[in-house]
Amino acid sequence: MLGLRTSFPGGREAYASGGFPIEDFSQRTPFARFSADTLSPKIDVAESKDAIDVTAELPGVDEKDLDVTLINGMLTVRGEKRTERDEQDKDKNWHVVERSYGSFSRAIPLPFDPDPAKVEAKFDKGVLRIHLPKPAEVAQKQQKIEIKKGEDRLAPESVNPSHVRVGAADGTANH
Repeated sequence: MLGLRTSFPGGREAYASGGFPIEDFSQRTPFARFSADTLSPKIDVAESKDAIDVTAELPGVDEKDLDVTLINGMLTVRGEKRTERDEQDKDKNWHVVERSYGSFSRAIPLPFDPDPAKVEAKFDKGVLRIHLPKPAEVAQKQQKIEIKKGEDRLAPESVNPSHVRVGAADGTANH
C-alpha cells in the first residue's frame, strides 16, 4: 500500500512510499495544457518557398476523432483523445494517472488563404501532417533580400545630399 500523498497544481494528487515525492510527469505529455480542462497538441510549422507544412503529434488519437478545417486563413485542428481506462473498475486502485485525454483544439493563423482543393492532410502512427501549398501569386511575391556585410548604417555615398537638411527643430538653418 502506498503511503504519502502529494498534491500538484490543478488538484491532482500522487502517492509515494518511503516519503519520496513522485514527480509530476504530466508536464511532459505530448499535449500541452492551457488550463486544467484544455488540451492542445504540440505542433511544428515549416515554410518553404512553395508551401507551409504543419505537423501535429496526436498519440492515442483515432483518425475518426480528428477534424481539420480551413476558414479565412485559419487552420484549425480539433479532436478528442478518448480514455482507455475504466475508472469505475472496483478491482483496481489507480496510483498514478499521467496520460492525458479529452477534447483538444489548435488554431494556426496562416499568412495567406490556401486553395482548399490543394491542401493535403495525412495521419499515420499518431502524427498528422498537413501540406498547404501557397497560391502562385504569394509564392511569386516572395523575394530574398541580400544582406551585405558592413556597417550598421547606410554608406555615405548611398545618401543623396540634396535630401539632407541640417537645421534646428524650429526649421531655421544652423550656419
